Amino acid sequence: MREYEKTGVLSVDHLRLPSEEHLARGVAVIECVQDIPCNPCVDACPVQAISMENINAPPQMDYEACIGCGQCVAVCPGLAIFLVKVDDGRGWVTLPYEMLPVPGQGDQVTLVNREGEEVGRGTVTKVVKRRDTCVVTVEVPPALAMQVRAIRVKP
Repeated sequence: MREYEKTGVLSVDHLRLPSEEHLARGVAVIECVQDIPCNPCVDACPVQAISMENINAPPQMDYEACIGCGQCVAVCPGLAIFLVKVDDGRGWVTLPYEMLPVPGQGDQVTLVNREGEEVGRGTVTKVVKRRDTCVVTVEVPPALAMQVRAIRVKP
C-alpha cells in the first residue's frame, strides 16, 4: 500500500511537477493518482494537454502544451487540479472552492496545505462562479505555491 493510501495525503514526491519555465507562465498541476473511471478534465482541455492511457488511468499533463486556461480545474469532480504560477517574485494558485461563504476579490484568506495545516495568508485576486464549483485564484508567497491546496474564508 502506498503511503498516501494510508494517510490520505499526497506529497509532492508522488507528483510529476512542472519546471520553473512552466511555472513562470502558469500551468495546471494534476494531483489525481487514483485508478478510477473519470475523464472530464481530458474533455475540458481545449489544447489536448491532458491525456489518459485508458478511462481508469490517472490523467497526465503535457506541460509544454498546457495554456493555463483553468477549464480542467472547474470540471474535476475530485477537486484535484490546480493552476500554479510563480513569476517575478510572486506566486498564484487557482483552486476549486465549494464552501460558503464564497470569497470576493481582494479578500484576505488563510492558506492551507494538503495536510489541512494553515501555512500563511493570501489575497484573492479572482473568483469565477460556476454552477457547483467556484474557481478562486489567490496570490501566495512563491515558496508556498506548490504547497497551498485550499483556503479558509473567515466571515
